[in-house]
Amino acid sequence: MVPLPVSSRFVISLTLAVAVVLVATAAVEIHFQVRDQEAAFAAALPADQAAARAAELQRDLWSRALVRAGVRLVAIVGLTLLILRWTLSGSIARSAAWLRDLRLGKGGGGVPAASGLFKPLVSEVTHLVKSLETARAAAAEEAKLREAAESLWTAERLRAYVRSKLADRPLFVVSNREPYMHVRQNGVVSVVVPASGLVTALEPVLRACDGTWVAHGSGDADRDTVDAGHRVRVPPDHPAYTLRRVWLTREDEQGYYYGFSNEGLWPLCHIAHTRPIFRASDWASYERVNRKFATAVLEEMRGTEAPIVLVQDYHFALLPRLIKCERPDAQVAMFWHIPWPNPEAFGICPWQADVLDGLLGADLVGFHTQAHCNNFLDTVDRTFESQIEWERFAVRRQGHLTAVKPFPISVAFHESTPGDRPAAPPAANLLRALGVKGHRFGIGVDRADYTKGLLERFAGVERFFERWPDFVGEFTFVQIAAPSRTDIKRYQDLLTDIEAAAARINRRFQTAVWKPIVLVVRHHGHDEIDPYYRAASLCLVTSLHDGMNLVAKEFVAARDDETGVLVLSQFAGASGELDDALIVNPYDTEQLAAALHTALIMSDEEARARMRRMRETVREHNVFRWAGRLIGGLAAIRIESADRPSGRPGRPSAAVDA
Repeated sequence: MVPLPVSSRFVISLTLAVAVVLVATAAVEIHFQVRDQEAAFAAALPADQAAARAAELQRDLWSRALVRAGVRLVAIVGLTLLILRWTLSGSIARSAAWLRDLRLGKGGGGVPAASGLFKPLVSEVTHLVKSLETARAAAAEEAKLREAAESLWTAERLRAYVRSKLADRPLFVVSNREPYMHVRQNGVVSVVVPASGLVTALEPVLRACDGTWVAHGSGDADRDTVDAGHRVRVPPDHPAYTLRRVWLTREDEQGYYYGFSNEGLWPLCHIAHTRPIFRASDWASYERVNRKFATAVLEEMRGTEAPIVLVQDYHFALLPRLIKCERPDAQVAMFWHIPWPNPEAFGICPWQADVLDGLLGADLVGFHTQAHCNNFLDTVDRTFESQIEWERFAVRRQGHLTAVKPFPISVAFHESTPGDRPAAPPAANLLRALGVKGHRFGIGVDRADYTKGLLERFAGVERFFERWPDFVGEFTFVQIAAPSRTDIKRYQDLLTDIEAAAARINRRFQTAVWKPIVLVVRHHGHDEIDPYYRAASLCLVTSLHDGMNLVAKEFVAARDDETGVLVLSQFAGASGELDDALIVNPYDTEQLAAALHTALIMSDEEARARMRRMRETVREHNVFRWAGRLIGGLAAIRIESADRPSGRPGRPSAAVDA
């Protein structure tokens, strides 16, 4: 028998407690018995004899009581220990074996069942074990990569890299969209994580340095979950960094977000032939919201030294300058996620100089491609009296140096081997669920936005069936379109046009059990899209102008079977990296139709070779590498004082290219 794992201190304490209770109980019993007998003795005997008899009785009663108490004490303590051993030794032994297996790297099986007293302990140990498993897996992966002389970026490697680069310097991220929203669902507050590649990239960074993410609090329960400083610790299960929420009025959202950002800057920067709309009231709102965010960031920075700030996207063009004016010791990076057009196109913006001045407050401005960097520098050169240092892509203006670098964003690439996850569902099953009989399909996944070329895409599909009618009844194009910015009339009209085009083409070619286009208009999560990525014969991306386009990379990352063909617009930034895709001009309907035909008749050998090369590109240039290069590039830049002679410029480091 295994000895009961209970300390001697516990046994002694239990014995003393039971003994005290038993002796006290015996004393009460003896007191009443002696009192009753003393009355009888006093009535029947002389006083001296009565007292003697009472004393003798008391000694006798105490003697017997102590014997009974001793027996009871042994019985109670022994029984208690037996019960403890019977009820706890099994659980403790199983838990010990589980922890031993985990320590030795044997997996450990499932988590031991626990309830009552030990439930909180098992819960905490379980979290600790998960952290251990994650760390062990990351260490094993890093060791494997070192052995293979590779340099794959992972979330763990990014955390370690950030710690080494930033040390104890505080990090602040600013974006319009928040990484966690609190919303009410059926009267209960729940947490929603918006689908966002930005969260995937930057959350490991913030976790590594306990940073602060400043964002618009857009959830209907967001105000109920923050403290007096408008902060909440996230993630909810294991808080590791701070989310500072900024509150916007409906008027703010209409002017700053829907107005200047998405009716002004968005069409201005995307050459998609949609006229931008500029309103003075929208610009005033944009300025006001940028100042509101600047105030929040500066409040969070109070008491810190040499903070690092990462500003995200076109919603905050004025923010770098606003921060730098108050905190010149801060190192500020701005990443512009959309294209930057040529100087002639951008020059129609009435507030061009204000936007550029705000951006040049940053120490580092990042774009997806070198072409966008060049356009930005050309625009600055035509707008301001400044020194453009083309040999290292930087702008010197008013004593401040701003580096301008390309940082192509990407997606997380999850390594997998056969058997790691279930096989992709058959294409016929997915089509049947959509109400169509068929064997092969192509997939398109986009927001319903005019920059995505959905009408041009449908025209290409229509022409494909006209030229190759043998595919009628055999191939279907599935378009998943998420409604976007529906408060803007241009987007409302676009969605109507998309639905009308799909309906018209379907009327031309459909049969009783088949149709050429399945249009699914709704929001979708990655888990819903993944089966379509994995089962599709091809993915069609027809952006009219796109900074990068992550759908193309998501499709490639999903194809662990190394099959499938990517048809990709030449106007998407991703075309510069994924040159094994079939590159097309989405305005050329004949070329688009021919590319669909080529993709469908391509040999398995060629398709696999192309996909294998594209997967290697996405694997090596993943989203963690993007974040590491951006932070490394910013951390390496030396802040220059305004009075530094321009003849001895501080050299901004090129972005880390590890």
